Amino acid sequence: MSMFKIRQKNPLVHCITNYVVANFTANGMLAIGASPVMADEMDEVQEMVSIANALLLNIGTLNQRTLETMKLAGKKANELNIPVVLDPVGVGATKFRQNAVNEILNSINIQLIRCNAGELATIAGVNWHSKGVDSGEGSMDVASVAKQVAHQYNCLVIVTGAADYVTDGKNEEWVPGGNELMTQVTGTGCLLSAICAATLTLEGNKIQNLQNVLTDYKKVAENASKKKLLGSFQMEVINGIHEASIGGEQWT
Repeated sequence: MSMFKIRQKNPLVHCITNYVVANFTANGMLAIGASPVMADEMDEVQEMVSIANALLLNIGTLNQRTLETMKLAGKKANELNIPVVLDPVGVGATKFRQNAVNEILNSINIQLIRCNAGELATIAGVNWHSKGVDSGEGSMDVASVAKQVAHQYNCLVIVTGAADYVTDGKNEEWVPGGNELMTQVTGTGCLLSAICAATLTLEGNKIQNLQNVLTDYKKVAENASKKKLLGSFQMEVINGIHEASIGGEQWT
C-alpha cells in the first residue's frame, strides 16, 4: 500500500548513489511513481537537494570527492528538514569505508540506515567476517544490535535479509518473505534504499509505512522469481513495483 502512496505523492528523491546501480535505481524510482535525480557534482549538490523531498547517500563506489559531496548534501538536507537515508554498502570491507560512514553519521542527522547484517555489525562494532559488499558471515542478535544503533544515532534502522527488520530503537517490526534471487543481481538493495527514502516523505507512522513497503518489496521478489530466470529477474522487479504502485489495496 505504501508503494501506491508514493505514486500519489510523486516525491523528488536526490540519489547520490554508486555508478553500478544508478540506472536501475532511476528506472525503479520512475516505475514506482517517484522522480529521481542523480546529481553528485559538489558545485550544485546543495542547490539540488534544496528542491528535493528526500536524500539518499549510498557509498557503493565511494571516493573522496563523493564523500565530501555527500556531507555537503546531507548538511543542507538537515538544514531544510529533508529526510536523509544512508546505505552503507560494504562498510566493513575497508577502513576507508568505515571512516567515511563514521564521518557521515557524526556530521549528518540521518533519519534511516538501510543495511544488511554485516553492515550493521560493522557500524555497531560487532565482530564480523565481511565479504566485499556482501553481507558476509557472523553471529549476533540483529534486533538488539539494530536497536542499539538506532538509539546511538537517533534514527530508524532497517536490516534486510531472509526476514527484514525495522526499528526506531523501541518499536520494531519483522517482515518475512521474499526470494534469494534478490541477492544474486546487482542493485535490488540499493533500489530499496531509494524507495525507503521516498517512503519517508509520506504522512503517517514511519515504521508502519516502512513495514508496508518492505512487505510489498518482498512480494515483488516472490512474484519476480516465479520464472526462476536470473537474467529477467531485474526486469520483473521493475514490473512488480510498477504494478504495486498502481494497484493499491487490490495488488497481490
